[in-house]
Amino acid sequence: MDMGKLSYGMNVSVDGYIADRSGSIEWSEPEDELHQYWNDHTRALAVALYGRKLWELMSAYWPTADEDPSATPVVVEFAQLWRAVPKVVFSQTLDKVEGNARLERGDPVEVVRKMKDETDGLIEVAGATLAAPLVRAGLVDGFNLVLTPTAVGGGTPFFPPLDKWIPLELVENRTFPSGAVLLRYVPRS
Repeated sequence: MDMGKLSYGMNVSVDGYIADRSGSIEWSEPEDELHQYWNDHTRALAVALYGRKLWELMSAYWPTADEDPSATPVVVEFAQLWRAVPKVVFSQTLDKVEGNARLERGDPVEVVRKMKDETDGLIEVAGATLAAPLVRAGLVDGFNLVLTPTAVGGGTPFFPPLDKWIPLELVENRTFPSGAVLLRYVPRS
């Protein structure tokens, strides 16, 4: 079995935030072509990792999003893909999680180290708070930043404070009709 690869990706404001000061991500709602990029990325996942906040946001909408008569085909597809992907939710405060998810209370760095050894395929960490210790521990194998053409002026940064630089190599870039730009990086050896 090959070792799992850990990916961290989100829509990011041009000034580096995944959520504004109030926690809103409404400014980052993707147009269909960008949404399709995230659908294709989700299709490739072996497992998705969530922190409590993003889990609560996602699990409040995506389990039934495809039942909305006004849902676009790309939204319907994402809802189906999202439900199918096994998920691990890291939380000390939740009592349970539903759907194709399990609750994890262990140290994210140790759990993800073990998970990478035991998983054949792509592991996605979703959410900046959960990603922060994994980034600092050097566990992230790929960064997918989709720069959204909006500056929010503060909030939750994509990258946490770092003790040392992470030199990156650009392996893909793509511009979407909305002006959003995908920048996919891997750490340099």
